[in-house]
Amino acid sequence: MSNQAKACFFIGIFFLILTIINSLTDANITPSLQRAELLAGISSIILILVAFLWTDTKQENINSKFSNIKQGFILDKDLSQRAIDELAWGSQLLLTATPAATLLVYWDERILLRRGILGKGDFSPASTCFDVRNKSRLLSLSNTKFFPAREEFDSILEELPSIIIYPLIDRGWLIIGGQTERCFSTADEKWIIGWSNKLTDILIN
Repeated sequence: MSNQAKACFFIGIFFLILTIINSLTDANITPSLQRAELLAGISSIILILVAFLWTDTKQENINSKFSNIKQGFILDKDLSQRAIDELAWGSQLLLTATPAATLLVYWDERILLRRGILGKGDFSPASTCFDVRNKSRLLSLSNTKFFPAREEFDSILEELPSIIIYPLIDRGWLIIGGQTERCFSTADEKWIIGWSNKLTDILIN
């Protein structure tokens, strides 16, 4: 929520509270007072709704910025047909069924797949990826704005607002960049983990 939307929201809450207090403390309730209280309450609720609509509009603008960028598909063809098929359909599923804007599969010191909105650099794993591998669990960076090591992922796509990193055992990672801040749900993370585990088994075999 932007600062302007927050200000609108808290002003609405403040006036709504004042309206309630005024109606509860006034001993002489008249029809004109009731009409004034009703109008004040409606005005406060409208301010609160405007704050939420403001936030939704800003979110849609961010999404449209990503949707207007041409997407790419780069696949390492030196793989089995089964692995190629799995990478192709699985990446398409994640890009269409989740808020993912881009994804990368890194395995045995090489990039197997880049799909979605593509950056211009060559990705090399660094401290964040190695930490995820050591802990053997998914890492969700829901808001990268203040994450000190976000530059590690600029080669995938610059200024990604959110990132998910999942280790493919000790041999690689699946890295997914989100369209907006805090865009991935718990259900999205379960899909990502499930597909990653399936992909790992195929790549091993």
